[in-house]
Amino acid sequence: MSKLDRAQDRAMELLAEVGDGLRRKMPDKALTWVETGAALGALRASSKVAGNFVRRNPVLVGAAVVGVGLLWLAARQRKQQQASIEGQARQLRALRRGDYEQDDYGV
Repeated sequence: MSKLDRAQDRAMELLAEVGDGLRRKMPDKALTWVETGAALGALRASSKVAGNFVRRNPVLVGAAVVGVGLLWLAARQRKQQQASIEGQARQLRALRRGDYEQDDYGV
């Protein structure tokens, strides 16, 4: 191992120690703010990329939306079919003619 390799390894160790020390000394609220800021930055960058993609490929995006809608519809219908197949069976009692009460007209 050369001196340069050892110096790079030592520099990486020092950076890791400094980062751990800062993380430990920083209050929890500050870490939350940093994480929130990073998440907002990522969201902002991804929305720009998505906006450019939609602007350049509107037909592709429309086809994807229709495809997702069809998949959702098929999944919903399959779920309804499974629910009707796996439903509870019940036995109906057969009613005879004499079991009914008849009115004056015989109905």
